[in-house]
Amino acid sequence: MVDHKTLIVALDYDDMRSVSQLTEQLDPSVCRVKVGKQLFTRIGPAAVEQLVNQGFDVFLDLKFHDIPNTVAQAVVAAADLGVWMVNVHASGGSSMMAAARQALAGRQHRPLLTAVTVLTSMAEADLSEVGFQGGALARVVGLAKLAEGAGLDGVVCSAQEAAELRKFVGPKFALVTPGIRLKGDAAGDQKRVVEPATAIAAGADYLVMGRSITGAEDPSAVIKRILSSLEPI
Repeated sequence: MVDHKTLIVALDYDDMRSVSQLTEQLDPSVCRVKVGKQLFTRIGPAAVEQLVNQGFDVFLDLKFHDIPNTVAQAVVAAADLGVWMVNVHASGGSSMMAAARQALAGRQHRPLLTAVTVLTSMAEADLSEVGFQGGALARVVGLAKLAEGAGLDGVVCSAQEAAELRKFVGPKFALVTPGIRLKGDAAGDQKRVVEPATAIAAGADYLVMGRSITGAEDPSAVIKRILSSLEPI
């Protein structure tokens, strides 16, 4: 998948004032933004609507995971907000994912529908603790194949699995990779982290970055540096 806007900035804030202070420094023609549970729970749909009106492509990262009909109606509600991408949990199963995909079919402006595989905060010990045997890669590949079979547009996964995962899914199947950090940055609560250029080289299509950008004195300059590092030499 070829897309010139590979960078997605995570807006992990509690209030729209903080969001606006950041987005005033961002160019929607070179990056997208992500609204997750923290901001959406505090502000609600108004946060998404404001960002869409500012010209940003919004990735609504709420990771829907419920019975098929509930998830189908949730992704329709997200699409009505004008989001660019919405996601569900692949572990909800093929019936749930297929219902979500079918609910969006035929829309003139259909958002990309992706599925979360294994959270980048989870290491092998965490997976074993909740009963997943065989390691992160095997789990990611299995869930990604399930999502592709259900007609989804891609998955959310660690860039550490991207290169191997590319062997099992089609070239147009999007790999959205959180847990991206600049060299020297703290990993925080992420455990499977990768640098931007390494992630792209491994086959990632979209890079989700938060603290490396939002915590910088000059977020715009950091974005320019990141995008420059992704250009072919």
